[in-house]
Amino acid sequence: MMRLTGTFLDEISFDIPHHNWGMKEWDRDFQAMKAMGIKRVIMIRCAHKNFMTYDSKVVRRHSPYIMHTPAIDLVDMFLTLAEKYDMEYYFGTWHYYPDSCRNWRDPEIFKKEGDINLEIISEVQERYGHRKAFHGWYLTHEVCNNNPGTIELFIRQGEHAKKISGGKPTLISPYFAGVKANGGAKLNGWRALTVEEHTADWEQIFRQLQGYLDYVAFQDGHVRYQELAAYHKATRLLADKYGVTTWTNIESFDRDMPITFLPIKWEKFLWKLESAEAAGIQDGITFEFSHFMSPNSMYKSAHGLYDRYCEHFGIPARSKDFH
Repeated sequence: MMRLTGTFLDEISFDIPHHNWGMKEWDRDFQAMKAMGIKRVIMIRCAHKNFMTYDSKVVRRHSPYIMHTPAIDLVDMFLTLAEKYDMEYYFGTWHYYPDSCRNWRDPEIFKKEGDINLEIISEVQERYGHRKAFHGWYLTHEVCNNNPGTIELFIRQGEHAKKISGGKPTLISPYFAGVKANGGAKLNGWRALTVEEHTADWEQIFRQLQGYLDYVAFQDGHVRYQELAAYHKATRLLADKYGVTTWTNIESFDRDMPITFLPIKWEKFLWKLESAEAAGIQDGITFEFSHFMSPNSMYKSAHGLYDRYCEHFGIPARSKDFH
């Protein structure tokens, strides 16, 4: 049965509000994750604009921004909590260049992104690679198709990360270029990609990433609900062909609302679960538990989503247990 087994950690965010939690609040949130079956946490990025998750010499050297020294080392804190609750931790790299990947047209941009992240990966391996919970690497660039430079970006990062970390697994989380993705993405114009076009692009990507990529978890919010199972199935069959394990990234926020972003309606979340399961996918991660699904979220509707999920799967935990 399809279950959520992981969540992103979006503490260095750019489009959702901060809870301003410390170690005590994060500890309580990890308890709630563990109680509902989450066993892996993925830090979505290591830096954004003026802020870093840890005091990185590489980020300071390359960033065009004046970087604020982190009050606490978030990487160390998340690793400590992951070790306490027996979870796997994935480190998220740096999206250096401004704007979305889908707007990049120059392969040199992808090359520069790769150059910088090779340095980031080396720095992080030296600093945290020995930690018990450090399980793998999240290559943070969110792509949707085979734009020039995309494959090379992931090959270079995946190859380097595996080489220096003893083969620790790599994960990417692209998105389906559907009708909710600002018209999709193609070099010859903005439009949604059909399942067939999506398959053709990702055939090339998966084929060339063999050996460098272990997991792919497509964001599921950019296509219509009734189309989702078809996109998932096409992706899963392709990934199987090239030795990549397919998860799903179930967005626990609602893209259909006029307010950006609020927790998703339970029935929509359930439809996403069912679509992934129908496509033969067994594991899901979510963006993002702490804001949109947690008993500790600032949004009360997130508490309800936690309860509905636990009720559905016969899990005894309830949101009131963690207040």
